Amino acid sequence: MAQYELLLPKMGESVAEATIIKWAKQPGDMIELDDTILEIATDKVDSEVPSPIAGKLIKQLFKEDEVVQVGAVIAIIETDANAAAAPAETVATQPETEVQAEEIPGTEQLPSNDSNAEPVKQSSDRFYSPLVKNIAAQENIELSELDRITGTGAEGRLTKDDLLNYIQQKTGGVAPKATEPTITAAPVVSQPAPSKPVQPVVSINGGDEIIEMDRMRKLIADHMVMSKHNSPHVTSFVEADVTNMVMWREKVKRNFEKRENEKITFTPIFIEAVTKAIKDFPMINVSVNGTQIIKKRDINIGMAAALPSGNLIVPVIKNADQLNLVGLTKSVNDLAIRARNSKLKPDETQGGTFTLTNVGSFGNVMGTPIINQPQVAILAVGAIKKKPAVLETEFGDVIAIRHMMFLSLSYDHRVVDGALGGSFVRRVADYLESWDINREI
Repeated sequence: MAQYELLLPKMGESVAEATIIKWAKQPGDMIELDDTILEIATDKVDSEVPSPIAGKLIKQLFKEDEVVQVGAVIAIIETDANAAAAPAETVATQPETEVQAEEIPGTEQLPSNDSNAEPVKQSSDRFYSPLVKNIAAQENIELSELDRITGTGAEGRLTKDDLLNYIQQKTGGVAPKATEPTITAAPVVSQPAPSKPVQPVVSINGGDEIIEMDRMRKLIADHMVMSKHNSPHVTSFVEADVTNMVMWREKVKRNFEKRENEKITFTPIFIEAVTKAIKDFPMINVSVNGTQIIKKRDINIGMAAALPSGNLIVPVIKNADQLNLVGLTKSVNDLAIRARNSKLKPDETQGGTFTLTNVGSFGNVMGTPIINQPQVAILAVGAIKKKPAVLETEFGDVIAIRHMMFLSLSYDHRVVDGALGGSFVRRVADYLESWDINREI
């Protein structure tokens, strides 16, 4: 028999420690691969730690409620000596609570907005996760008040949602304390931090409602301001005739759904065209580090998704150029569903090299999106509309009803000039316009 050391997994670059909430397995218990061994909590997320190997738990090195550093050995598992070696580092499963900073690519450079929050002093026997304690500290909720809130978590534990619902009922949907938000711009590596923008004076009337930004909205605000400070934005527009693409999807969607048990949308088609264009113009798939241009080997496409809360998240399809249209469809649908249900893993929102945002899903015909740092370009696809268009035929020009849409590419003018940006978005449109209406899938 051999002994395997289970390490506390990494949960993002800004997370250095976690609190053990509960051990799901006790010494002597048999463990199957991917069984949950324990639950952990940070100031951002609650997660489960799965076992990367089958065996028997023989020792717990930390007790419940203890704080553990990332990378520390937390348990010893006895396993078959002939079993294949497992990786030394496990990955925490999807967060149960609020999306963490690393879920918006680039925000790992941003400071936490609540790093100075005083934790709730805990003297009762009831356990509160660091996230719950941080929220309580921000809302000036004392421990005695927390103890009176009914919890819906395991063994009556108070979850983030329980606390937020309590706060909403208590305040009637208005934040109890209004503070003017401050926006700081995070620097790109090897570049000086831009000066802090001057905050405009806001007048408040008696009937105005003051709503404090939640954690995710603050991170998005910081990230957008940082992007505009670092990158001179230019946007190029192209109108594309996508009639063949629309007719093809209409023709195959029922059989596709019956065969694959998946609905095919336009998004995977857009992503396929983008990956082809990136291969034609690889200098659009870069990042900037000071005076260095980092040319990316992989093509990882981020797809901006709106959450029910109104916030934005960008799950990433890794190596999108290596997937066929069926694979892209499955990846798009899976990530979109789990994004809406807050079940994305941290690494599924990192590593993007280019971002696609569909403003057409809101009925918009075009947009001027902000670059998702540290990338240098982002493509917005608008709503597909039927329009009269002039067609050139062998018998002369004719006017016909066509399916038309606008593509908008915002790019970083430090490294992407108009020729490259314009040519790239035109090439994406060319791939969409030349869609084979008889394509098999």
